[in-house]
Amino acid sequence: MADRERTSPPTSQTSHGPPETILPISPGDEAAPGTTGAGENVCPDCRGSGRLENRPCPTCGGTGVVEEGIGGG
Repeated sequence: MADRERTSPPTSQTSHGPPETILPISPGDEAAPGTTGAGENVCPDCRGSGRLENRPCPTCGGTGVVEEGIGGG
């Protein structure tokens, strides 16, 4: 019998799609934006305004939201 060539790419091969966008992580984030099992929540320090005492909130980086784990168990 003749050896057959492999017709599908190896599982370790990556696709040639567009590069992923890397979003910044703020000090108050528990996870990177877009992480499975995490979601946006209102920043507990600035209450969503993005500002504390006329400065950008250091917890959320001025966005007014933080990434937190969701679910439980």
